[in-house]
Amino acid sequence: MRTKNFNYYLPEELIAQCPPEKREDARMMVLHRSSGKIEHRKFSDLSKYLVPNDLLVVNNTKVVPARIFGEREDTGGKVELLLIEAVSENLWESYYRGKARPGIKVILADGLIKGEIVEKRTEGRVIIKLSYAGDLFDILEEKGVPPVPPYIKREMDDTRVEMDKQRYQTVFAKEKGAVAAPTAGLHFTDEHFQKLFDLGVFKTELTLHVGPGTFAPVKVDKVEDHVMHEERYEITKNASDAICKARNADARVIAVGSTSVRTLETVAQKYGKIQPDEGRSSIFIYPGYEFKAVDAMITNFHLPKSTLIMMVAAFAGKEFTLEAYKKAVEERYRFFSYGDCMLIL
Repeated sequence: MRTKNFNYYLPEELIAQCPPEKREDARMMVLHRSSGKIEHRKFSDLSKYLVPNDLLVVNNTKVVPARIFGEREDTGGKVELLLIEAVSENLWESYYRGKARPGIKVILADGLIKGEIVEKRTEGRVIIKLSYAGDLFDILEEKGVPPVPPYIKREMDDTRVEMDKQRYQTVFAKEKGAVAAPTAGLHFTDEHFQKLFDLGVFKTELTLHVGPGTFAPVKVDKVEDHVMHEERYEITKNASDAICKARNADARVIAVGSTSVRTLETVAQKYGKIQPDEGRSSIFIYPGYEFKAVDAMITNFHLPKSTLIMMVAAFAGKEFTLEAYKKAVEERYRFFSYGDCMLIL
């Protein structure tokens, strides 16, 4: 299977740089897999496609404003750090913008954080030892910047950064640890959930801490040769019970976002069913994969030749997916993290 077969034409002006004024104002393309029908609706119309006992499964990971700026201690040269994941209490795997080598010391976040590179890795990653007083996450909340993806253009002093702190986060975000938002969930509000609950629709939460690998391009020609980055996940007993209850009642399990899909399918593939579990997922879903846990999906529009469009193609069918993306361009949908979404039934 060739990576180039998942490419599509996208005018740059359709890449959303800001979210809609209201979360529910996003457009929603509805794909009916059984009939091949495509509808154009708004996300606020979601309730028209749900029925009592449907179960929405959302990812409650919380985006950390983990992008921080500073300077080298020796030269004063500017540096930028994106904290990815704690290796131990004070050691972090990070992206480092600047010339990296072990022993380089940096001063970050207006002096509130100091660091020393202890290991240089590939693809701009380092292991850095941090020192600070107090709670690191409190410092990041004050001094850090949301790590919006590179196709959302932000300068260091961009006034839209304050907006990003609010809108590049779902209303149900709880568990700190992501460096990218589960963007299909950005369209929901508490009021919208209440309307769905009143209709008899249920919701449960799992956690997958989205890493920067979600934006990693597929660089190999053959899809099967691509290696996914690992991401931490957890399905609690409460979530597992809710999903199994829906399954036993022949109700639909509707995954909100590709991260929810990946978590559910990881556990279902591992055990043959959904049960409480935590670990690291590197599952790669592309056409030919047989879904074991997901009946419907809400997802945003994804980058050409990405693992995410391959997942959608596995669920909806490659030709149907590419037809839908072509129509989305023609209809001037807004693409990627701050853009519009699909409901795939």
